[in-house]
This record gives sequence, structure tokens and C-alpha cells, in this order.
Amino acid sequence: MALLLFFGKLADMAGARKREWPLEGETCSVRDLVGAIAQEEPDFAAALSGSSIRYVVNETMAGIDSAVSDEDEIAFLPPVSGG
Repeated sequence: MALLLFFGKLADMAGARKREWPLEGETCSVRDLVGAIAQEEPDFAAALSGSSIRYVVNETMAGIDSAVSDEDEIAFLPPVSGG
């Protein structure tokens, strides 16, 4: 299973900082993963695909069309603010 990590407001929306998610068979994209999440949680998936969200796959910055597989760690980073 892929390990999904959520930070900031996304962790609050997810109700946890981590989730495991099965990625069936072949490699897919971050976009496909968000689409699978949308089947169960459409509002949360909409937040995950927002234009200001950044994706990190196995500790490397990635795009929404980057490939992911069942053994990857995928982090979703919302915009950071503070002072």
C-alpha cells in the first residue's frame, strides 16, 4: 500500500496525518490517486488537487501527472503561511 502524508489544513480535513491507500496493479499518476480518493471523499479530493497544493513522491517534488506505485510515499503539501 502507498503511504499518503498530509500536512497543515489537509491533515485536519483527512482527520489524520497518514493514511495507507492501495494502488491496484500498475503504476498510476498522482492525478489517478486523487481521482480514486474522490470516489469516497469528493470534497477532500478537490482540496488535494487544488492549484496551490504541492506533491512530493518519495521525498522528491513531483507534479500531479507524476507516476506513483503501491510502495511509494506521497505527501500533499498545502501553501505555507506564517510570520
